[in-house]
Amino acid sequence: MPMTDPIGDMLARIRNGQRAGKSSIVSPASRLRANVLEVLKREGYIRGFSEHEVRPGIHEISIELKYHQGEPVIKEIARVSKPGRRVYSGIKDLSRVYNGLGISILSTPRGVMSDAEARAANVGGEVLCRVF
Repeated sequence: MPMTDPIGDMLARIRNGQRAGKSSIVSPASRLRANVLEVLKREGYIRGFSEHEVRPGIHEISIELKYHQGEPVIKEIARVSKPGRRVYSGIKDLSRVYNGLGISILSTPRGVMSDAEARAANVGGEVLCRVF
């Protein structure tokens, strides 16, 4: 059965893995998921990720979760734009997450980037998720 929201599925896996205290989790691979994980890695919310082939044509991403003094670094991770309701934001309308302590991840014409990078590039787009 095809998955309707692959990004939402990956975010739920990250949330559940951190609540369970896992050091790493596994998610099906896609280019969009890898781009979102690259932003999370750049911003310091995960240790890293690697893609490996399970069998010919089937790839998985192994995500290394990050903890600080036993507590998960990601306190809250939520999907904003969903398949049933897409949320787009211009750069002037983009609100800050927890007054700048968190980030929004956007899918822009220049690629997937954090809200700070989008402000620097002066480009808006689809708000994929918010992370704090």
